[in-house]
Amino acid sequence: MAMMTNLRYPVGPVLFLDDVAEGRLFLSALFIVARGQTVPPVELPQGFAHPVALAAYEHATVWRARFTLPADRPSEYRWDGTAYPVAGDITGDLRLAYVSCNGEEVGDMDREASERNAMWARLRDEHARQAFAFMLHGGDQIYADEVTRGHPLSHDWPNRIPRDPPRADLDDLRRHLREGFLERYAALYAAPQFAWLAARVPSLMQWDDHDICDGWGSLSRSRTYSPVGQALFTVARESFLLFQNATTDGDLPARFTDPVGQHLGWVVLSPGLRILAPDLRSERTRRRIMGPGGWAMLDAEARREVRGQTLLMSSVPLLGPRLSLLEALMVLVPRMQEYEDDLRDQWQSRAHRDEWRRMLRLVRDLARRDGHDVTAVSGEIHLATRAVMELGDGLQLNQLVASGIAHRAPPRAWARILGALSWLGEDPLPEHPIRIERLPGQRSRYVAERNYLVFERAAGNWTTRWDLEASGMTAPLAL
Repeated sequence: MAMMTNLRYPVGPVLFLDDVAEGRLFLSALFIVARGQTVPPVELPQGFAHPVALAAYEHATVWRARFTLPADRPSEYRWDGTAYPVAGDITGDLRLAYVSCNGEEVGDMDREASERNAMWARLRDEHARQAFAFMLHGGDQIYADEVTRGHPLSHDWPNRIPRDPPRADLDDLRRHLREGFLERYAALYAAPQFAWLAARVPSLMQWDDHDICDGWGSLSRSRTYSPVGQALFTVARESFLLFQNATTDGDLPARFTDPVGQHLGWVVLSPGLRILAPDLRSERTRRRIMGPGGWAMLDAEARREVRGQTLLMSSVPLLGPRLSLLEALMVLVPRMQEYEDDLRDQWQSRAHRDEWRRMLRLVRDLARRDGHDVTAVSGEIHLATRAVMELGDGLQLNQLVASGIAHRAPPRAWARILGALSWLGEDPLPEHPIRIERLPGQRSRYVAERNYLVFERAAGNWTTRWDLEASGMTAPLAL
């Protein structure tokens, strides 16, 4: 059965972590219901949380309930007669899941549902075996590339767009796009394999280009700053806040470092763990990855005194092979130029060299602090891999890549090409060489299988494992 069917409401609850403070988890539960229907309250040990309507669509309304649960023990909430246990305890041993790339560019909603969501089913079963405290989503939670189709202003996006469309036509485009984003989010969140897990494990989501459109920010200014491009970004941003964070402008949870939302980076602090997620899309242009707001956030976090582990979520990998050579080759080969935007998206792009060095120095300085470790985790490339940057004095920065949870793996030939490039090395900071390493038990540096990551903390020590679709769970890697 194809995934895109006539949706049955309600969809939800989908649980999000707003913040950790005062020994409690601050949570939001998202619901999508048929327009005109109300949403029952969330039942809690200490009372009820009454949902409020956040956004209205042609046939549906999106609601949210905010509440807290203890952060030092398991607990539960109830909704519409069903109890939803939440692992809760983040003070000692805990487990986290990391996923990315939940879809494909073309025909994603027409895929057979059990095939598409096979790895979500695996992750659900892993949670049932031993519970996850949080679920980290590292970008491309949806593939919205096709929502521009079916409207005369955007049907040929980004190749052909009108220069100065009438205001009424732009209003109609925004309506068309809003309904398209709703349809995709609702279909994804209604999938049984995802829905069971998302109702029980609080999610933390970071966006990437496909949550807007393929290559957003790496496209030419004539596209992104056009009236059609700005309409697309505005609707995608509203949809990201609503469906990936259960919020709206002016109401951002405390974990977001810019209450105004010029950038949508966030940080969560819990005992012995900082999860740091800069926004690599809101301020992106063809010449930069982050703007003043994003860098101000990272500079502030670099000054913060924390102990334990920092998980740095970089939606595109922070360490990788020498893609700048491939980028230069693509410029010279006309048939390959359509892929230039994909490479310009990366930290390793020639256009971002100085900014990449700045980021690596910042992360290096974080990792050198006593009592503090940093691990970068990314998605984006639809392969599993890892990289290491030597920091001196026996210290290393680990970069873990898990991608994708639903996107089918590219041909193995692409993994071999990247593996060959990795032999050339890439040392933007010459005193800190970078190398691509194999996953535990794997022969190749890049594994062309769908996958997700499991982080585990036991007695204060961190390990990670990849669950690979064909190869299964790897042995643990110490961090």
